[in-house]
Amino acid sequence: MLMELTDDQEQSDSGMESLSASKDDSPERRPDEFFITPSLGSSPSAGTPIGGPAGGHLAGPLKEYDDEPDETLSERLWGLTEMFPECVRSCTYTVTTNTVSGVKSLYGLSRSVMWVIASSSVILFAPVIFEVERAQMAEMEKSQQKQVLLGTNTAMSGPMPNMPPMPR
Repeated sequence: MLMELTDDQEQSDSGMESLSASKDDSPERRPDEFFITPSLGSSPSAGTPIGGPAGGHLAGPLKEYDDEPDETLSERLWGLTEMFPECVRSCTYTVTTNTVSGVKSLYGLSRSVMWVIASSSVILFAPVIFEVERAQMAEMEKSQQKQVLLGTNTAMSGPMPNMPPMPR
């Protein structure tokens, strides 16, 4: 049985009447009577009539949304995936997975390379460092022997520059 609507009913019906009692009312869609507007000298929680005592009607009850659980970030992101086609989701998954595995393998490779460089440098340069240290110690010993044999000033000053070479 079809119901015939008059022109007045068709014009006044926007098709949104079913949404006015929806559980997820947004502040843009809520009617003004659900909001308490404070008037001068009154508190919003006291249930003062809108527009003061001369307004004539009380504000309606505030809706409580505490009973609805809050969404986490991961739930919101998961819900957004339904917005994209399957091929975009699978490509994004593949790119993300390959990027993560690439970064992990690059990290492992860099650790191995650093170990090889560090151990090779110790093995290659340690003998050079030891030899330089040994040469410095030998020079210091010579300087100490010279100081004991010739005196303090002679050992520190080195060879005399103005003296002619000794004949043989």
